[in-house]
Amino acid sequence: MTFVLIAHYRARESAIDTVTESLRNMVEPSRAEPGNIVYRVNGSSVDPAEFLIFEEYVDESAFEAHLASPHFERHLRGGVLPNLESRVRHDLVPLEPH
Repeated sequence: MTFVLIAHYRARESAIDTVTESLRNMVEPSRAEPGNIVYRVNGSSVDPAEFLIFEEYVDESAFEAHLASPHFERHLRGGVLPNLESRVRHDLVPLEPH
């Protein structure tokens, strides 16, 4: 069963550029992970501090591997999370089989 994460981030005004660059740096290595199906980072068209991340993995263990990756540690834990004003995260599984 696949595992989906949707995260909504609001960057501190003083850290918008740092958060934007860190999120951009997450895309390529995250998409290259063997268990990743979709990794999409979106920025608001009206508010540069707002971001929505959509991720889908083959299963929850693939997502856990993502959390343990060097790029997650460097860019998310190091560049994004300390610079957020707010964060909402939804961990989801499909209600119907694929």
